[in-house]
Amino acid sequence: MSRPWLLAANGRQRSQRPTTNDQRLKTNDKTMTTRRMKTYTGTQGYVYQYYFVGKRDALPGEPWAPAVEHIFDVSSDRKLTYAVSVFLPQAALSAWTAAHGRSLSEAEQYGGVKLRLFQAFDEIENMLAEGRRLLVTAEFLEQALASLGIQ
Repeated sequence: MSRPWLLAANGRQRSQRPTTNDQRLKTNDKTMTTRRMKTYTGTQGYVYQYYFVGKRDALPGEPWAPAVEHIFDVSSDRKLTYAVSVFLPQAALSAWTAAHGRSLSEAEQYGGVKLRLFQAFDEIENMLAEGRRLLVTAEFLEQALASLGIQ
């Protein structure tokens, strides 16, 4: 059985194997993806459910472009789910690389993005109205990764 191949953003081929957040289910000869729902309790008392949807290059018209947009689906009441975009600008990555002499891995970048999402959960009272578009600044990235022991 051959595996279907897709092109990644960099033009290389990548397999269509499930990621750690995805599980592939087969029903009625159709493959469905179910994502692993995670929970985070914010300091404001809200319990958020979220999962990682994916990432893409930010559109050229975005104020933080060039950047990578990480998209999460979030719910604070288990009824309404909405998308939250966390932008990781190239300038923040370049600043970190210049300060540390190496580039960040994909996992390290995701760690910084996820901590920015958690900071929003802690500080923004109404995520639906005020927290749909978040920015990872160079300063935040430095502090967040240092808190994880990443040098």
